[in-house]
Amino acid sequence: MKLDPYKHKERYLKWKEKIQSGIPEISKLNSDLIKAYLNDMERGINISNMSSKGSRSFIRLNSLKERTIFFAKKFEELFKMNKITYICEEQLIGFFSDMKNGNIKRINGRSYISVDTYAKVFKAFWHWHQKINKKQGKDIPDITSDLDTKQEKPNWVYLTEQEIKLLCEKARYQYKVLIMFLFDTGIRAPTELMNIRVSDLFNNYKELNIREEASKTFGRRIKLMICSDLIKSYISENNLEPNDFLFKISPTGVNKYLKRLAETLFGKNPSPAGAKYSELTMYDFRHNSCCYWLPRYKSESALKYRFGWKSSDKIHYYSELLGMKDTISEEDMLVDLTKTEIEKRLLKAEKEKEIMQERLESIELEMAKIREVTDQLHMEVIVKNGR
Repeated sequence: MKLDPYKHKERYLKWKEKIQSGIPEISKLNSDLIKAYLNDMERGINISNMSSKGSRSFIRLNSLKERTIFFAKKFEELFKMNKITYICEEQLIGFFSDMKNGNIKRINGRSYISVDTYAKVFKAFWHWHQKINKKQGKDIPDITSDLDTKQEKPNWVYLTEQEIKLLCEKARYQYKVLIMFLFDTGIRAPTELMNIRVSDLFNNYKELNIREEASKTFGRRIKLMICSDLIKSYISENNLEPNDFLFKISPTGVNKYLKRLAETLFGKNPSPAGAKYSELTMYDFRHNSCCYWLPRYKSESALKYRFGWKSSDKIHYYSELLGMKDTISEEDMLVDLTKTEIEKRLLKAEKEKEIMQERLESIELEMAKIREVTDQLHMEVIVKNGR
C-alpha cells in the first residue's frame, strides 16, 4: 500500500462526510454545484476532452475543493452573485488580473502566489460546466480562453556542493543520511521518499528501485553514487528489515529541522534561486540534485529517467542552470567545416606518406640489386687475381 504522508485521502473523505447537508459559508446553489463537480471528478466522468481521463487523485480533489470554494466565496463577496457560473468573461479576467497584481489579497494581507494554478482550476471547472450543459442541449461559451495559465516559477533554496557538505557535517546523523539520500537520488519528497522500503535497494545498496506504484510518473531504477555507504551503515545500525520503510519521518518535523539548521549556517538572506536559506525544505534537494547531475549526465534522456520526468522542460524548471559553468574547449572550436578540412589534410599527408614509403621500398630493392652485382664483380676480380 502506498503511504499518503499528508493524508490527502483521509482529509477529503472526512470533509465529504461533514458537508453532506451542504458546504458552510457559501450559498446553496454554489454548494450543490461544487458537490456535483467534485463527485464527477472523483468518479472520472464529464471530464473535458482536453484533459486526461479517469478519476482524480485525492491530492487533486482536495485542490479542486479548496479553490472552487474560494471562488464561490470571492464571487459572492465581490460580485454579489450566489452561483459561480453567473460570472461573465470581463469579470473573470479582471478577477484574475487583480489576484496577480496584488489588488486581491490573502487573509494575512499577502499577495497570492501561483495564480496560474487557480486559473487552471477554474478552466477545468468551466469546461466541466460546458460539458454537462451540452448534454442537456445548452451551448455555454468558453469564457476562460483568455485566462493566463502560464506557470509561475516558485522560488526555491539553491545550495552549492560545499554548502550541502557543510549542512551534512552539522546535521544529526539521521538527517545527514536523509540529506545525502535526497541529494543523490533527486527523489520526490515526501511522496516517493516515504514509500521506499529497504527491499527497494539492490547491488549492495548501490542501486535504488523506485516502484511504479510509489512514483508520480513512472517507476525507475537508478544508481546511488554518493550515499551508498551511508545508507548501508544506516540500515545496519537501525536493524531495518527488508520490508521496513527506509525513512519513517514526519515531513513537517523534517522541514522544521532543515529550516532551523539552514538559518543557523547560512542566515535568512535569499539564496540564488530566490527563496531564503531559512526556508529550506526536503523538496529543495530535488532542485539541487538536478543542478548537480545536469553537467554530469551525457544524455538528456538519461537525466529525465533518473528524475522521473517525461518532458525536457523540467530540466530547466528544476535547475534554472544554477551552478553551471562554461566547459567549452579549443577542441570544441573545431567546428564541422574546420574538422573536415583537417581530415582532408591528414588524408593527403597519409597518402603522401604511403607514396614515400613505396619509393623508399623501390630504392631499397634497387640498392639490393646493385649490391648483388657489385658483390659478384668483386668475387670475379678476386678469382682472376688469384689465378
